[in-house]
Amino acid sequence: MGNTSKKLAAKCTLLTKDEQKYVAATFRAASKNSERIREDDLIVSGKVDAVLLEKFWGPQIDPRLAQYLSNFLFGSGQQKSPTVEFNRFAELYVYNVRGTVDERMMVTYNSLGKDYNETVELPYQLLKEYCESIASTYIKILKSSSSKRARTWIEKGFKGRASHVQALGEAVAATVGGDLDSPHHHCTAEQLSKWLQTNTLLKQLAELVFLNLYGINKKAGDESPTPVPAAMPSLLPLPDGLDAMPDYPAFIDLSHIVWLNSHIPQKHQHKWRFLFSSHIHGESFSTMAGRIQDQGASILIIEDNSGYIFGGYAPVPWSLGPNFIGNEDSFLFTLAPKMRMYPATTYNNHYQYMNHHTKTLPNGLIMGGQFEFGGIWVNADPFGEGSSAESCSTYRGYRRLSKEPVFHIRSLEVWGVGDKPVIDKESDERDVSVLDTNPEAKAILDMAGRTRHSEGIREPPPL
Repeated sequence: MGNTSKKLAAKCTLLTKDEQKYVAATFRAASKNSERIREDDLIVSGKVDAVLLEKFWGPQIDPRLAQYLSNFLFGSGQQKSPTVEFNRFAELYVYNVRGTVDERMMVTYNSLGKDYNETVELPYQLLKEYCESIASTYIKILKSSSSKRARTWIEKGFKGRASHVQALGEAVAATVGGDLDSPHHHCTAEQLSKWLQTNTLLKQLAELVFLNLYGINKKAGDESPTPVPAAMPSLLPLPDGLDAMPDYPAFIDLSHIVWLNSHIPQKHQHKWRFLFSSHIHGESFSTMAGRIQDQGASILIIEDNSGYIFGGYAPVPWSLGPNFIGNEDSFLFTLAPKMRMYPATTYNNHYQYMNHHTKTLPNGLIMGGQFEFGGIWVNADPFGEGSSAESCSTYRGYRRLSKEPVFHIRSLEVWGVGDKPVIDKESDERDVSVLDTNPEAKAILDMAGRTRHSEGIREPPPL
């Protein structure tokens, strides 16, 4: 790195030493070794250029986000400057990756062409487009990534379609205040502040986008952006079990996976395990039940014959039985036409039910509600028929998930999330010793002062 970069980096105390190296090198390439960047050198949307920044910001960045970043860096209207200095360039990175709420507020206001002022309201439509531009850029980064994780999903038919990316941005913006399904017009600084504090997905999307745009943790000579720096959790889970499926019939989108994965408990977000598909394993309730039992927490995803996509998160392993099981971590969701999540009310515990071959109880799968009026009801026989009730007291804010109350299942999938749990039986067989099953013998040895040699060689429990 030349003297110019060292001098630039020394001026900015916001950056760590490692970040100084990357950000200064990126700035140096765009500024042509000067102390200022011209706007034309930074963003040349859609063109391929030899400039290093163009390789990061040209092909991947959503044109709207390019304009928003330009507003932050160079200003807008009569206040617009023809150039930007290193400190402002570094601030854009730092505030988006690890900024305080106030710093992120300033970025949002300035990017949308507004001065940060507590009395200024932001048009909701503008905020929605801002969220869409960040979501769109993240999906573009994923699609151009060389990581095996992203490539496996994409090669199996999981696209990043514009309509679904737009729905992801809308779902992120919709939580800014008020009723999720009522139209917003403007949001206040107070609403924006609370939203920035609580919206984890927006923060993660922005963080990963700016880590990529600024080339942080990029290996020397690697011209492909890395969607996830080494120490960062991915918003995209590791797909387990898809490799063996040559003609996988994907019906959900990369945007759906990112959004849905952000709502399940963090301990399960690293991996999705493919368990069942009605297209691959057949339309058989018995087959589905056999494949999803004892698999830990799972996600049920259904597409009805009208193209509505919805489902539920089941926090405990499915099992056949006459009673409801599960806990308040359970939630229902829709993915299309909108992305919405309905958390548990704790009003009742009717989270999961699955039964088959009984005469006195319903044969099928239920999530929420009552036997005859489930939030989701999947009939066992004939398999392929289902229903979604108009109301469901088990989940807060619930609205009917399918287009029609009674629907035909076009596609049904179940994914296990997180690592597969260790079966208790196997664990018991491994850990139990003779002394464990005979406490009296153990006590006699203790009183006699005898050493129990097996204690030292017992295998440690699995992590």
